[in-house]
Amino acid sequence: MKFPYSYMIFFFSLILGTIISISSPSWFGAWVGLELNMMSFIPLITLKMNSYYSEAALKYFLIQALSSSLFISSSFLFISFYSVSSIFILLSLLLKIASAPFHFWFPQVMEGLNWPQVFLISTIQKLAPMILLSYLMINPILIKLTLISAILSALLGALGGLNQTYLRKIIAFSSINHMSWMMVAISLSDIFWLIYFSIYSLILLSITSSLFNLQAFTLSNLMQSDNTSSFNSLVFSLTLLSLGGLPPFTGFIPKWFMIQVMVQMNMFILLFFMLTSALITLYFYLRIVIIFIILLNPILSYNMKYKSKTSMSLSLPLKMSFNFIGMLTPFYPLLI
Repeated sequence: MKFPYSYMIFFFSLILGTIISISSPSWFGAWVGLELNMMSFIPLITLKMNSYYSEAALKYFLIQALSSSLFISSSFLFISFYSVSSIFILLSLLLKIASAPFHFWFPQVMEGLNWPQVFLISTIQKLAPMILLSYLMINPILIKLTLISAILSALLGALGGLNQTYLRKIIAFSSINHMSWMMVAISLSDIFWLIYFSIYSLILLSITSSLFNLQAFTLSNLMQSDNTSSFNSLVFSLTLLSLGGLPPFTGFIPKWFMIQVMVQMNMFILLFFMLTSALITLYFYLRIVIIFIILLNPILSYNMKYKSKTSMSLSLPLKMSFNFIGMLTPFYPLLI
Protein backbone atom coordinates (compact mmCIF):
# COMPACT_ATOMS: atom_id res chain seq x y z
CA MET A 1 0.00 0.00 0.00
CA LYS A 2 1.66 3.16 -1.23
CA PHE A 3 0.76 6.83 -1.17
CA PRO A 4 2.13 9.32 -3.72
CA TYR A 5 5.36 10.92 -2.57
CA SER A 6 3.70 14.35 -2.54
CA TYR A 7 1.40 13.12 0.23
CA MET A 8 4.19 11.95 2.52
CA ILE A 9 4.15 15.35 4.26
CA PHE A 10 0.53 14.72 5.28
CA PHE A 11 1.40 11.26 6.56
CA PHE A 12 4.30 12.72 8.56
CA SER A 13 2.09 15.42 10.11
CA LEU A 14 -0.52 12.74 10.90
CA ILE A 15 2.05 10.81 12.95
CA LEU A 16 3.29 14.09 14.47
CA GLY A 17 -0.24 15.00 15.58
CA THR A 18 -0.58 11.64 17.33
CA ILE A 19 2.75 12.14 19.12
CA ILE A 20 1.77 15.68 20.20
CA SER A 21 -1.54 14.44 21.62
CA ILE A 22 -0.14 11.59 23.69
CA SER A 23 2.84 13.58 25.01
CA SER A 24 1.04 16.82 25.83
CA PRO A 25 0.84 17.84 29.52
CA SER A 26 -2.48 19.69 29.00
CA TRP A 27 -5.83 19.06 27.34
CA PHE A 28 -5.26 22.03 25.05
CA GLY A 29 -2.06 20.50 23.70
CA ALA A 30 -3.86 17.20 23.22
CA TRP A 31 -6.58 19.02 21.27
CA VAL A 32 -3.98 20.67 19.03
CA GLY A 33 -2.49 17.26 18.26
CA LEU A 34 -5.92 15.79 17.49
CA GLU A 35 -6.71 18.68 15.14
CA LEU A 36 -3.39 18.28 13.33
CA ASN A 37 -4.08 14.56 13.06
CA MET A 38 -7.55 15.16 11.61
CA MET A 39 -6.48 17.81 9.09
CA SER A 40 -3.63 15.59 7.91
CA PHE A 41 -5.89 12.60 7.31
CA ILE A 42 -8.46 14.42 5.16
CA PRO A 43 -6.02 15.02 2.23
CA LEU A 44 -5.04 11.34 2.46
CA ILE A 45 -8.71 10.41 1.90
CA THR A 46 -9.11 12.56 -1.21
CA LEU A 47 -6.18 11.15 -3.17
CA LYS A 48 -8.34 11.12 -6.31
CA MET A 49 -11.10 13.42 -7.50
CA ASN A 50 -13.91 11.05 -6.67
CA SER A 51 -17.37 11.81 -5.29
CA TYR A 52 -17.19 8.84 -2.89
CA TYR A 53 -13.86 10.01 -1.43
CA SER A 54 -15.14 13.59 -1.12
CA GLU A 55 -18.29 12.46 0.65
CA ALA A 56 -16.32 10.31 3.06
CA ALA A 57 -13.91 13.20 3.75
CA LEU A 58 -16.79 15.59 4.45
CA LYS A 59 -18.53 13.14 6.81
CA TYR A 60 -15.27 12.47 8.62
CA PHE A 61 -14.54 16.19 8.97
CA LEU A 62 -17.98 17.03 10.37
CA ILE A 63 -17.92 14.24 12.96
CA GLN A 64 -14.36 14.98 14.05
CA ALA A 65 -15.08 18.73 14.22
CA LEU A 66 -18.08 18.04 16.46
CA SER A 67 -16.06 15.83 18.80
CA SER A 68 -13.14 18.30 18.84
CA SER A 69 -15.41 21.23 19.73
CA LEU A 70 -16.95 19.17 22.55
CA PHE A 71 -13.48 18.13 23.70
CA ILE A 72 -11.97 21.65 23.88
CA SER A 73 -15.08 23.26 25.40
CA SER A 74 -15.19 20.59 28.12
CA SER A 75 -11.47 20.89 28.85
CA PHE A 76 -11.92 24.60 29.65
CA LEU A 77 -14.19 23.60 32.55
CA PHE A 78 -11.98 20.76 33.76
CA ILE A 79 -10.68 22.54 36.86
CA SER A 80 -13.94 24.19 37.94
CA PHE A 81 -16.38 21.37 37.12
CA TYR A 82 -14.26 18.23 37.15
CA SER A 83 -17.02 15.60 37.16
CA VAL A 84 -19.16 17.07 34.39
CA SER A 85 -16.18 18.09 32.30
CA SER A 86 -14.52 14.68 32.49
CA ILE A 87 -17.75 12.96 31.39
CA PHE A 88 -18.05 15.20 28.32
CA ILE A 89 -14.37 14.67 27.49
CA LEU A 90 -15.01 10.93 27.69
CA LEU A 91 -18.02 11.24 25.36
CA SER A 92 -16.02 13.28 22.84
CA LEU A 93 -13.28 10.65 22.80
CA LEU A 94 -15.85 7.87 22.36
CA LEU A 95 -17.20 9.78 19.35
CA LYS A 96 -13.70 10.04 17.89
CA ILE A 97 -12.99 6.31 18.16
CA ALA A 98 -16.49 5.38 16.88
CA SER A 99 -17.50 3.52 20.01
CA ALA A 100 -21.18 2.78 20.60
CA PRO A 101 -23.55 4.56 20.87
CA PHE A 102 -21.54 7.00 18.69
CA HIS A 103 -20.59 4.42 16.05
CA PHE A 104 -23.14 5.44 13.40
CA TRP A 105 -20.68 7.42 11.25
CA PHE A 106 -17.91 4.86 11.05
CA PRO A 107 -19.37 2.31 8.53
CA GLN A 108 -20.58 5.14 6.28
CA VAL A 109 -17.17 6.79 6.19
CA MET A 110 -15.41 3.45 5.68
CA GLU A 111 -17.62 2.71 2.67
CA GLY A 112 -16.08 5.65 0.78
CA LEU A 113 -12.43 4.86 1.52
CA ASN A 114 -9.78 2.82 -0.24
CA TRP A 115 -8.01 0.02 1.64
CA PRO A 116 -4.92 2.02 2.78
CA GLN A 117 -7.21 4.66 4.32
CA VAL A 118 -9.31 1.89 5.90
CA PHE A 119 -6.22 0.67 7.73
CA LEU A 120 -5.26 4.19 8.87
CA ILE A 121 -8.71 5.11 10.19
CA SER A 122 -9.03 1.79 12.03
CA THR A 123 -5.63 1.89 13.74
CA ILE A 124 -3.46 5.03 13.71
CA GLN A 125 -6.39 7.46 13.84
CA LYS A 126 -7.69 5.76 16.98
CA LEU A 127 -4.35 5.57 18.79
CA ALA A 128 -4.26 9.11 20.25
CA PRO A 129 -7.92 9.18 21.45
CA MET A 130 -7.49 5.79 23.11
CA ILE A 131 -4.37 6.89 24.96
CA LEU A 132 -6.20 10.04 26.10
CA LEU A 133 -9.06 7.78 27.18
CA SER A 134 -6.67 5.76 29.32
CA TYR A 135 -5.72 8.98 31.19
CA LEU A 136 -9.32 9.24 32.42
CA MET A 137 -9.45 5.73 33.88
CA ILE A 138 -8.87 6.93 37.45
CA ASN A 139 -12.51 7.83 38.04
CA PRO A 140 -14.92 4.96 38.92
CA ILE A 141 -17.82 6.68 37.15
CA LEU A 142 -15.83 7.04 33.93
CA ILE A 143 -14.73 3.41 34.13
CA LYS A 144 -18.38 2.29 34.42
CA LEU A 145 -19.37 4.48 31.44
CA THR A 146 -16.50 3.01 29.44
CA LEU A 147 -17.57 -0.55 30.24
CA ILE A 148 -21.18 0.24 29.29
CA SER A 149 -19.96 1.64 25.98
CA ALA A 150 -17.80 -1.48 25.52
CA ILE A 151 -20.84 -3.75 25.95
CA LEU A 152 -22.85 -1.71 23.43
CA SER A 153 -19.94 -1.71 20.99
CA ALA A 154 -19.57 -5.47 21.28
CA LEU A 155 -23.24 -6.15 20.58
CA LEU A 156 -23.82 -3.52 17.90
CA GLY A 157 -20.54 -4.30 16.14
CA ALA A 158 -21.43 -7.99 16.03
CA LEU A 159 -25.06 -7.58 14.95
CA GLY A 160 -24.27 -4.86 12.43
CA GLY A 161 -21.93 -7.11 10.48
CA LEU A 162 -24.62 -9.70 9.78
CA ASN A 163 -25.93 -9.87 6.20
CA GLN A 164 -23.27 -7.48 4.94
CA THR A 165 -21.78 -8.07 1.49
CA TYR A 166 -19.46 -5.05 1.37
CA LEU A 167 -16.04 -5.93 2.72
CA ARG A 168 -15.33 -2.44 4.04
CA LYS A 169 -18.52 -2.46 6.11
CA ILE A 170 -17.65 -5.90 7.45
CA ILE A 171 -14.23 -4.58 8.50
CA ALA A 172 -15.91 -1.47 10.00
CA PHE A 173 -18.30 -3.43 12.22
CA SER A 174 -15.46 -5.81 13.10
CA SER A 175 -13.39 -2.79 14.18
CA ILE A 176 -16.26 -1.60 16.38
CA ASN A 177 -16.41 -5.03 18.00
CA HIS A 178 -12.65 -5.14 18.55
CA MET A 179 -12.85 -1.64 20.01
CA SER A 180 -15.04 -3.03 22.79
CA TRP A 181 -12.29 -5.47 23.82
CA MET A 182 -9.72 -2.68 23.76
CA MET A 183 -11.93 -0.42 25.89
CA VAL A 184 -12.26 -3.15 28.51
CA ALA A 185 -8.48 -3.57 28.36
CA ILE A 186 -8.02 0.21 28.80
CA SER A 187 -10.12 0.13 31.98
CA LEU A 188 -7.96 -2.70 33.36
CA SER A 189 -4.37 -1.98 32.36
CA ASP A 190 -2.41 -0.09 29.71
CA ILE A 191 -0.25 -3.05 28.76
CA PHE A 192 -3.27 -5.22 27.88
CA TRP A 193 -4.80 -2.82 25.40
CA LEU A 194 -1.42 -2.01 23.83
CA ILE A 195 -0.85 -5.73 23.19
CA TYR A 196 -4.36 -6.10 21.78
CA PHE A 197 -3.99 -2.98 19.62
CA SER A 198 -0.63 -4.10 18.22
CA ILE A 199 -1.81 -7.59 17.28
CA TYR A 200 -5.07 -6.26 15.80
CA SER A 201 -3.15 -3.69 13.72
CA LEU A 202 -0.82 -6.32 12.27
CA ILE A 203 -3.70 -8.65 11.39
CA LEU A 204 -5.66 -5.81 9.79
CA LEU A 205 -2.57 -4.68 7.86
CA SER A 206 -2.21 -8.12 6.29
CA ILE A 207 -5.89 -8.19 5.29
CA THR A 208 -6.16 -4.65 3.92
CA SER A 209 -2.90 -4.86 1.97
CA SER A 210 -4.03 -8.11 0.34
CA LEU A 211 -7.47 -6.73 -0.51
CA PHE A 212 -5.82 -3.61 -1.92
CA ASN A 213 -3.71 -5.74 -4.25
CA LEU A 214 -6.80 -7.68 -5.34
CA GLN A 215 -8.91 -4.47 -5.57
CA ALA A 216 -11.78 -6.37 -3.97
CA PHE A 217 -14.52 -4.37 -2.24
CA THR A 218 -17.40 -6.85 -2.18
CA LEU A 219 -17.67 -10.59 -1.66
CA SER A 220 -18.37 -11.10 -5.36
CA ASN A 221 -15.21 -9.15 -6.29
CA LEU A 222 -13.20 -11.33 -3.95
CA MET A 223 -14.52 -14.59 -5.33
CA GLN A 224 -14.24 -13.60 -8.98
CA SER A 225 -10.68 -12.35 -8.72
CA ASP A 226 -8.20 -14.04 -11.06
CA ASN A 227 -5.43 -13.59 -8.50
CA THR A 228 -6.93 -15.83 -5.83
CA SER A 229 -5.81 -19.42 -6.30
CA SER A 230 -7.12 -22.26 -4.15
CA PHE A 231 -4.15 -21.95 -1.80
CA ASN A 232 -4.53 -18.17 -1.47
CA SER A 233 -8.26 -18.57 -0.81
CA LEU A 234 -7.47 -20.96 2.03
CA VAL A 235 -4.86 -18.62 3.52
CA PHE A 236 -7.21 -15.63 3.30
CA SER A 237 -10.03 -17.60 4.91
CA LEU A 238 -7.85 -18.60 7.85
CA THR A 239 -6.74 -14.98 8.22
CA LEU A 240 -10.36 -13.88 8.53
CA LEU A 241 -10.82 -16.46 11.28
CA SER A 242 -7.73 -15.05 12.99
CA LEU A 243 -9.30 -11.58 12.86
CA GLY A 244 -12.42 -13.06 14.44
CA GLY A 245 -10.33 -14.49 17.28
CA LEU A 246 -10.70 -18.20 16.61
CA PRO A 247 -8.10 -20.39 18.34
CA PRO A 248 -5.36 -21.36 17.65
CA PHE A 249 -4.66 -18.36 15.38
CA THR A 250 -2.84 -15.21 16.47
CA GLY A 251 -6.03 -13.17 16.86
CA PHE A 252 -7.07 -15.38 19.78
CA ILE A 253 -3.98 -14.57 21.90
CA PRO A 254 -5.05 -11.06 23.09
CA LYS A 255 -8.61 -12.30 23.72
CA TRP A 256 -7.15 -15.18 25.71
CA PHE A 257 -5.30 -12.70 27.92
CA MET A 258 -8.45 -10.62 28.40
CA ILE A 259 -10.59 -13.67 29.24
CA GLN A 260 -8.12 -14.78 31.92
CA VAL A 261 -7.98 -11.29 33.47
CA MET A 262 -11.76 -10.85 33.48
CA VAL A 263 -12.25 -14.29 35.09
CA GLN A 264 -9.72 -13.44 37.80
CA MET A 265 -11.52 -10.13 38.48
CA ASN A 266 -14.97 -11.81 38.56
CA MET A 267 -16.25 -9.77 35.61
CA PHE A 268 -18.48 -12.62 34.44
CA ILE A 269 -21.43 -10.55 33.18
CA LEU A 270 -19.14 -8.41 31.04
CA LEU A 271 -17.32 -11.51 29.81
CA PHE A 272 -20.64 -13.08 28.79
CA PHE A 273 -21.47 -10.15 26.51
CA MET A 274 -17.96 -10.06 25.04
CA LEU A 275 -17.87 -13.78 24.25
CA THR A 276 -21.39 -13.72 22.82
CA SER A 277 -20.45 -10.90 20.46
CA ALA A 278 -17.24 -12.71 19.51
CA LEU A 279 -19.26 -15.78 18.49
CA ILE A 280 -21.55 -13.63 16.34
CA THR A 281 -18.59 -12.04 14.57
CA LEU A 282 -17.16 -15.48 13.93
CA TYR A 283 -20.47 -16.39 12.29
CA PHE A 284 -20.26 -13.76 9.55
CA TYR A 285 -16.59 -14.59 9.00
CA LEU A 286 -17.50 -18.26 8.68
CA ARG A 287 -20.07 -17.34 6.03
CA ILE A 288 -17.24 -16.00 3.85
CA VAL A 289 -15.02 -18.99 4.58
CA ILE A 290 -17.76 -21.52 3.71
CA ILE A 291 -18.36 -19.78 0.37
CA PHE A 292 -14.64 -20.03 -0.39
CA ILE A 293 -14.66 -23.74 0.45
CA ILE A 294 -17.71 -24.40 -1.75
CA LEU A 295 -16.20 -22.54 -4.70
CA LEU A 296 -13.06 -24.70 -4.57
CA ASN A 297 -15.19 -27.37 -6.25
CA PRO A 298 -15.02 -26.66 -10.01
CA ILE A 299 -18.50 -28.15 -10.55
CA LEU A 300 -20.06 -25.58 -8.21
CA SER A 301 -18.01 -22.64 -9.56
CA TYR A 302 -18.94 -23.00 -13.23
CA ASN A 303 -20.15 -19.41 -13.43
CA MET A 304 -17.01 -17.94 -11.86
CA LYS A 305 -13.85 -16.85 -13.58
CA TYR A 306 -11.26 -19.56 -14.06
CA LYS A 307 -8.80 -19.75 -11.21
CA SER A 308 -5.43 -21.21 -11.92
CA LYS A 309 -4.50 -23.86 -9.38
CA THR A 310 -0.83 -23.63 -10.31
CA SER A 311 -0.30 -19.91 -9.80
CA MET A 312 0.56 -19.59 -6.13
CA SER A 313 1.80 -16.10 -5.49
CA LEU A 314 3.95 -15.90 -2.37
CA SER A 315 2.97 -12.31 -1.59
CA LEU A 316 -0.37 -13.22 0.00
CA PRO A 317 0.94 -16.04 2.27
CA LEU A 318 3.90 -13.89 3.35
CA LYS A 319 1.64 -10.98 4.28
CA MET A 320 -0.60 -13.23 6.32
CA SER A 321 2.07 -15.40 7.92
CA PHE A 322 1.78 -13.40 11.17
CA ASN A 323 -1.74 -14.77 11.67
CA PHE A 324 -0.41 -18.31 12.07
CA ILE A 325 2.16 -17.55 14.77
CA GLY A 326 -0.54 -18.28 17.35
CA MET A 327 -0.56 -21.92 16.26
CA LEU A 328 2.84 -22.25 17.97
CA THR A 329 1.34 -21.23 21.34
CA PRO A 330 1.21 -24.81 22.79
CA PHE A 331 4.95 -25.12 22.07
CA TYR A 332 5.98 -21.87 23.80
CA PRO A 333 6.72 -23.59 27.17
CA LEU A 334 8.99 -26.07 25.36
CA LEU A 335 10.93 -23.25 23.69
CA ILE A 336 11.62 -21.37 26.92
